[in-house]
Amino acid sequence: MNTAAKLGVYTLGLAVAFGGAIGIGKIVGPVGAEADTGGHGGHGGGSGHAHTGAAIPGGLQVSQNGYTLSPLQTTVKPGELTDFRFTIKGPDGKPVTRFKPLHGKRLHLIIARRDLSGFQHLHPEQLGGGVWAIALVLPKPGAYRFFTDIQPVGAKEQLTLGTDIIAPGEFQPEPLPQPEQAAFVDGYEVTLAGGLAPGKTSKLTLTVSKGGQPVRDLEVYLEAYGHLVALRSGDMAYLHVHPDGDPGDGKTRPGPEITFYAEAPSGGAYRLYLDFQHEGKVRTAEFTVYAGASGVPVETPGDGHTHTH
Repeated sequence: MNTAAKLGVYTLGLAVAFGGAIGIGKIVGPVGAEADTGGHGGHGGGSGHAHTGAAIPGGLQVSQNGYTLSPLQTTVKPGELTDFRFTIKGPDGKPVTRFKPLHGKRLHLIIARRDLSGFQHLHPEQLGGGVWAIALVLPKPGAYRFFTDIQPVGAKEQLTLGTDIIAPGEFQPEPLPQPEQAAFVDGYEVTLAGGLAPGKTSKLTLTVSKGGQPVRDLEVYLEAYGHLVALRSGDMAYLHVHPDGDPGDGKTRPGPEITFYAEAPSGGAYRLYLDFQHEGKVRTAEFTVYAGASGVPVETPGDGHTHTH
């Protein structure tokens, strides 16, 4: 493989704006828009009315509002268990030690290789002096984007900071999987109904089954029954959103359907990752979706019709 095909020359990235709900969902504005979150809202975004004048999408910046993601190492040997450590530095340049909980955790670490493979959702341990640590494996060589969802005490808003970590070696990019309406993981089938329409709110419903039977007893994971990350090819923008509703509130059902309302900020290819927990284990179902692709049916809330783009 020549030098141009090696690590560091491939740029593929991600983003889409999502607001989620189980059963009845709330609508979210474009990536980076501020909204009244209400309920669970979500990582990096909220629910409510769409806003214009969106800021830079989350995850594109290593530093925002004076806070900086500072890894203690920028390379990780592929295929080996690594004790990865980092800090979040505040406006004073010192490591931040106090964070507000976001869905049961003070920090969420999301990892994806730049070809949209190798997705991981982790929760590092906070050590002394503002250092965070997590044992992780980057399975193959490549450039990986590390995202941190945080809200330091004293910060006005929740932040998603991002940086690249390199797993050295010959980089073999994986092609983006073709769109499919069903994903299979660990004996479970997750089906996707709906699609994305650029600049419009559309409905995505994911249904979980096992052995041909609907799963109606999804377990609470990080204060919700399902979590969705959307990654868009091209710019490494990111948004992580949880469903609305509270488990045990008498109206939020533990499956089999998990419904999200989504507004894609542009046309193009998106990779969706749904985390759900059942029988004590978290699993991730992955889908490829094209916003604005010809022939893709999109259900638009409010008019009772399904539109084809």
